[in-house]
Amino acid sequence: MRPVPFPVAASPRYNQQMPVTLTPRERASLKARAHALEPVVHIGHGGVSEAVAAEIERALTAHELIKVRAGAADREGREAILADITARTDAAVVQTVGKVMVLWRPRPADAEAR
Repeated sequence: MRPVPFPVAASPRYNQQMPVTLTPRERASLKARAHALEPVVHIGHGGVSEAVAAEIERALTAHELIKVRAGAADREGREAILADITARTDAAVVQTVGKVMVLWRPRPADAEAR
């Protein structure tokens, strides 16, 4: 009896890493590191466009830990923005305070070798 092959075409995110989860100790350490940071990406009335998502990707790849400011949205809008960003980037939410969100994603292994 042969096993049924997994339908690769059905899942566009096949063979990618699982989303990052943080322990409370890791989260506390990242909060302490993020305290002195300034927001590197500002999200305006246009929301999370392709350009904004690409800039967040570049910042996470370069810095690992970033702050993002969503200045134009209300509370529900910021929650939607945060969900959209984390879905696009596979980053972990470290903390949200008002309009500022702290995101963390470990550097890829090939970037560490450089």
